Amino acid sequence: MALGGKKICGKWVFGFLVIAVITSSRATADIISCGDAIAALIPCEAFLLGSSLPPPSSDCCSGARNLESMANTVEKRRALCQCFEQTSPSFGVKPDRVNSLPLYCKLKITLPAEPHYDCSKYINSLSPLCDFST
Repeated sequence: MALGGKKICGKWVFGFLVIAVITSSRATADIISCGDAIAALIPCEAFLLGSSLPPPSSDCCSGARNLESMANTVEKRRALCQCFEQTSPSFGVKPDRVNSLPLYCKLKITLPAEPHYDCSKYINSLSPLCDFST
């Protein structure tokens, strides 16, 4: 398959996974659904997958800031952490890009970039979403 075909196929897979997560998630008033979280970061696709050079687009940063504002409780941040911990590897998200998103977009929280982070360790609502130093 030609390189262009792989890019098109990758975008279809990414889109399919986003749709699958959105339609299968069950949101409650107290938890941000994984589908909503991923949908907020759709504008970040090229940046997070490494197919565009830094910095991320203004639409990406806008979506990331919107997601940050939704994550206003410990429970919501834990839910986001679990969502990203489970879905990031299947999307092919580059951890270094995830780690740089808060800097580029001026976020106060960090996003999980590692596939096996224990999201239950997050307890302080003023701390970053996930602390990977432990």
